[in-house]
Amino acid sequence: MYIVSMIVWNEFLNDARVTKEAEILQEQGHQVIVHALHTPGRTQETEALESGVKVVRVARSPFWRLRKGKAQQATSKTASKAQPKGPLPSMRPHRQLLRLMARLWTHAQLVYQLVKSRPDVVHAHDVNVLPTAWLAATLTRAPLVYDAHEISTDREGYAAFKGLVAWFERRIMPRAAGTITTTDARAKFFARAYGVERPVVLQNRPRLTVVARNDRIREELGLTQPWPIVLYQGGIQQGRGLPRLVEAAASVPDAYFVFIGGGRQERELYELREKLGLEDRVHFIPTVALSELPHYTASADIGVQPIENTCLNHFTTDSNKLFEYVIAGLPVVASDMPEIRKVVRQHELGLLIEPGNTKALAEAIQALVNDPAKRATYAGNAREAAQTLNWEDQEHLLVSLYRKIFDQQRNRSAKKDTA
Repeated sequence: MYIVSMIVWNEFLNDARVTKEAEILQEQGHQVIVHALHTPGRTQETEALESGVKVVRVARSPFWRLRKGKAQQATSKTASKAQPKGPLPSMRPHRQLLRLMARLWTHAQLVYQLVKSRPDVVHAHDVNVLPTAWLAATLTRAPLVYDAHEISTDREGYAAFKGLVAWFERRIMPRAAGTITTTDARAKFFARAYGVERPVVLQNRPRLTVVARNDRIREELGLTQPWPIVLYQGGIQQGRGLPRLVEAAASVPDAYFVFIGGGRQERELYELREKLGLEDRVHFIPTVALSELPHYTASADIGVQPIENTCLNHFTTDSNKLFEYVIAGLPVVASDMPEIRKVVRQHELGLLIEPGNTKALAEAIQALVNDPAKRATYAGNAREAAQTLNWEDQEHLLVSLYRKIFDQQRNRSAKKDTA
């Protein structure tokens, strides 16, 4: 049995990709430990999942105990009571310094926990933990696996850090024993940018689950009209075409528009809904548990992915939600970008629209709202495509990568023994 120590820069509560990777390696007979962030009152510092995967969390700040009481008093909010988040206020220099010091402390604690786990492999999930994982791998002489979920040198919100990101990736990626990314286009980018072997591609596909059509969204929101439900699920963030989706709703009168998720753009969307007088047809549901999300998805009629071509990271994405719509059997309206186009056209899943074009978005949605037969055809195609566009159909690629790494370790050990 080998010990695989994974590291993420989140609480590891709703990270579907990391969960699936950890579970399949655990099923292969390895002990997987996920090192994540701890928020008092919200997460446990250590826990063991049903799959056998262990989770070790590190506090975000050395001052977390001072905030513990306040955090435990926080209560979850329902959709009707949720307060949308606005842009983050700018911070004063001394607060920025304290935040930097707290973050460095957290990374140091993560290194300590990684080394303490005595890993046979250190697996970094995304660039914000890559230097930390590399240091731990160096200290323990364990091979490093880098799982690049995004192209962070050209990504929304990362402009100030792209030079630093490129510096780390250029120096560490060639030293990794294995690299992974999410689309063919991103694999080509990393291979060309850093002169590495093309990474293994593991798309952000869900597990193949069969969830019956239901009325979860209608019942939760009290929707009374028999109109189709147009669904967007995922992060409420800039660059994803969400204000355009709200604006498109004004031009599609006989449909409900539902957003499931959270993020920094929530307040903007709430205010835009009010400005356009769409409170009765545009609705918001806060982030739901991964185990519950398929039931919400299966209660919609059309899935939308209106992401905009604002950066290379967006241009090369195919996105979790596209595959989640497929698994749920939804027809889709999606932005016409290479990786998305490849999936939608190959399986005839729905309509493609020019990214950033509100009129085209509204017209495509209206076309599906007006044509139940066309929706049914695309839905049938989606259910058929789900038989291959699922996590189980690709997980062997991760198993093969790890088998190769472990074989190399055994060969090196054998050579040392015979030397």
